[in-house]
Amino acid sequence: METPEPSWRRRLLMEALTVVAAPVSAQEAWLKKHGVETDEIALDFDHAFRMVEVLMEEGLVSRDVLPDLRMIDSIFDEMSRDESPNRWAATALSSDAEWIRARGLAQRVLTREGVDASVLPDICVVR
Repeated sequence: METPEPSWRRRLLMEALTVVAAPVSAQEAWLKKHGVETDEIALDFDHAFRMVEVLMEEGLVSRDVLPDLRMIDSIFDEMSRDESPNRWAATALSSDAEWIRARGLAQRVLTREGVDASVLPDICVVR
C-alpha cells in the first residue's frame, strides 16, 4: 500500500477547515448535497486535526495556527460532551455561539495559510 503524499494530508485539513469556516447557507447546502448530518463537519475536522503535528514537522502548516486549531478541536470536543441534540441540529449552525466561534477561528486559520475557501470540497460518503 502506498503512503499518500504529505500534501494530501494538508489538503484534508484545509478542506475540513473550509467547511467549518463556510457561511451557514453554504454549510447547509453542503450537508444536503452529501446527505450527511451536521456532526460530519466536526468529524471531518477531527480526522484531519489528528495529523496537524506531522504537518507542522513537514513544514506544511504554520505553527502559528496551532492555537486556533486546538481551540476548534476543544470547541467540538465540548459540544460532543453536551447531551443536548440541539448542538448538532442544522439550525444550531446559525444560532449556537460555539459554532459561530469555530467558524471564525477556521476562517482565521485559512486566511493565515493563504487558502482560498470559496468552494466547499466534495466528499465521498461510504454507506
